[in-house]
Amino acid sequence: MSETNEQEHKRPLTLTRPGGRLELRKSVETGQVRQSFSHGRSKTVTVEVRKKRTIPPGRPEPGRAEPAPTVAREHPTANPAAAEPVRRPVVTARALTTEERAGRVRALQDAHKADEEAARRAQLAEADRRRQEEERVAEEARRRAEEEVRRKVEAEENRRRVEEEAKQRTEAEEQRRKDEESRLKVAERAGRAAAAKVAALAAAGKVNVALEEEEEPSAALRRGARPEVKKPVAPPRYVPRRRTGKLTVTRALSDEEERVRSLASVRRARERERLRLHQGDQEQAKVVREVVVPETITVQELANRMAERGADVIKSLMRMGVMATINQIIDADTAELVVAEFGHRLRRVSEADVEVGLRGEEDTPEELEPRAPIVTVMGHVDHGKTSLLDALRETDVAGGEAGGITQHIGAYRVTLKSGRQITFIDTPGHQAFTAMRARGANATDIVVLVVAADDGIMEQTVEAIRHAKAAEVPIIVAINKIDRPDARPERVRQELLQHEIVVEELGGEVLDIEVSALKKTNLDKLEEAILLQAELLDLRSNPNRTAEGVVLEARLERGRGAVATVLIQRGTLKVGDIFVSGGEWGRVRALVDDRGQSASEAGPSTPIEVLGLNGTPLAGDDFVVAENEGRARDIADFRRRRRRDAQAAAGARGTLEQMFSQIAAGAAKELPVVVKSDVQGSLEAIVGSLEKLSTNEVSIRVLHSAVGGINESDVILAKASNAVIIGFNVRANPQARDMARRDNVEIRYYSIIYDVIDDMRGALSGLLAPTIRERFLGNAAIREVFNITRVGKVAGCMVTEGTVRRGAKVRLLRDNVVIHEGSLRTLKRFKDEVRDVREGYECGMAFENYQDIQTGDVIECFEVEEVARAL
Repeated sequence: MSETNEQEHKRPLTLTRPGGRLELRKSVETGQVRQSFSHGRSKTVTVEVRKKRTIPPGRPEPGRAEPAPTVAREHPTANPAAAEPVRRPVVTARALTTEERAGRVRALQDAHKADEEAARRAQLAEADRRRQEEERVAEEARRRAEEEVRRKVEAEENRRRVEEEAKQRTEAEEQRRKDEESRLKVAERAGRAAAAKVAALAAAGKVNVALEEEEEPSAALRRGARPEVKKPVAPPRYVPRRRTGKLTVTRALSDEEERVRSLASVRRARERERLRLHQGDQEQAKVVREVVVPETITVQELANRMAERGADVIKSLMRMGVMATINQIIDADTAELVVAEFGHRLRRVSEADVEVGLRGEEDTPEELEPRAPIVTVMGHVDHGKTSLLDALRETDVAGGEAGGITQHIGAYRVTLKSGRQITFIDTPGHQAFTAMRARGANATDIVVLVVAADDGIMEQTVEAIRHAKAAEVPIIVAINKIDRPDARPERVRQELLQHEIVVEELGGEVLDIEVSALKKTNLDKLEEAILLQAELLDLRSNPNRTAEGVVLEARLERGRGAVATVLIQRGTLKVGDIFVSGGEWGRVRALVDDRGQSASEAGPSTPIEVLGLNGTPLAGDDFVVAENEGRARDIADFRRRRRRDAQAAAGARGTLEQMFSQIAAGAAKELPVVVKSDVQGSLEAIVGSLEKLSTNEVSIRVLHSAVGGINESDVILAKASNAVIIGFNVRANPQARDMARRDNVEIRYYSIIYDVIDDMRGALSGLLAPTIRERFLGNAAIREVFNITRVGKVAGCMVTEGTVRRGAKVRLLRDNVVIHEGSLRTLKRFKDEVRDVREGYECGMAFENYQDIQTGDVIECFEVEEVARAL
């Protein structure tokens, strides 16, 4: 069967139009084909098929109007023989093309796929609906369960509340019943007590008891007496009980005369009982207070601040295990526990709070005004720092320094030709004044590093660079002594690179100026560099406020008292101001500038000498003006106590460590000294240098160090401790000199710190135990041993090496093993005593208290000498 017949059997031939009329097909056939895409998408496409129309023979032309014949569509099952006689034109079904068949197949498959997709989506929608329905049912069940639980809880709470109210009402009724019974019992006890008292008085005969009237006739008839007619008794007048104090049985037992407690008394007793039983419930609300507690406080003061009874506070302390009286002092931790037990709030304060607000508020930018730069000159010793300042100031300060080296911090103010000012701080350069250099770096704006062109970078130069970097201040390098023939500025610039300082000539940002302090070369360039750096820093300060600064130096002068060199950093210091400096305070009596002229005030960036301190402050202490004398005194007292406690703690630790070191090393030696200096900075440097000299075997112990001259108390202290007094740029008064001469106390005067260090090093070296050193003299071989009566054994020897000396130490060697070490008793050559015997000679030797010598032994002779040690 062909493909066309199969297609015809599948699709029966039917009329194409609803009317069932046979007609010719159009030349253009249209149809729809469903086109499938990926992801399950499809699209219906309209297809047109154009065919060429052919006219069979015998037909009329298309233009002629003839009625179209009606063509009956042949059924596939019709018999073809029956249709032959009709002779009607039969239209044969057109065969489908391959493309049409493929399109129809694809359309059918797409229809099946669409139906399957629709069925699947319907199933998913149904499953989703069922799931939502189940969730809704579950949510409703959960809400119903929660509602049921809530109703049960509310019912339980209502039942419990009703039971509580019923219980409270029952307890209240019971309490009222008990109170009523208690009142009745009290009344009954009072009545019985009164009756008992009356009975007792009647038994004693002090009260006449009147019998009842109905009992009297029977008693009289029994006695056989005539009854008497009782006279009517007038009612007694009212007499206060307090006055009479008498009570009859009738009055006591009669209802109208019964003594009972008043209603007010019963009410008071009931109220007391109720308060006693329900004290916890009826407790009055306690007032919670904020209790300020310092570091130490007395028990009485603590009770007053809490508004509690002192006895209650003592009881609380006793419960904590602290037995304290009302006037005893307790610490802040214990007071905190007590305050917490009483239910109050604690606010702890410290003694350091006295310094709060001392420096005032910060300045606003509108209040700031330009100020002069503060420049610190630093460098190695003898590199020309002071000479450079002399050239800038046109004075000669270096000539007045001992040894030509600076030993104090000097502060100067230089006015340039342009009218601008620069404040210079000159720091010592040698090694002992490290702390002074650090103070100068911390109080400065710019550091001028002076380096000699011939020496280059030295030890203190590196230290000065380190201080400047730690203070985070800009550095200007001044290469000095360029007038020397061996000056090499380029070497200085190259050496600075090793310490991360790159000058401008090498592409860095650090300014470097080649100057000569002796020839005053390029000083103007150095000043310009300083002013340029100051403009970049934009230095400003507020002069219209109380002064603040730092103490550069402090000393004690005869006739002037304590004098401090102060660098004002902000504000203006005036004569008469009250100030605090470290642990000292005072009132400004006078102000002296760097040229020795008196001044009435000192503004920012001004070095000034201040007179009027009540003591010598330490170099580096702050200098702050206080509002009144009381505040200044309180702050100074607090700082002194704090410094004293710190020194005591450090001293205790040092003493303990020294004790342990002495125990471990035997007997450690120490050199006690008393140090007096002219200024505080030099005193610190000397004490620090002396402490560095101490070792494990010997040490220097500074008994006392202070600023000022040597007085009698220093001599007494040195005598009691066998100490040496060191005076640096100071002298002893006549009384102290006489006392030191009488008591053999050594006083040493110095003006250069190197001499102090060298002498103390020599003194410590003398305390060191000497080194024991053994020196070989010679050897002697024993050839024969002789026994001599009353002498003992004598060895006949031959000196084989060196010299044998009488009185020297000897060792007896047997097979190269030392069997005895001692000294020679005798050394003879022939019969004569000799001092020594040289190599190659024979001699006789005898040992001190030793006789075990044999032929072949070797005698080694040596000397022991002590060599002094040095630090």
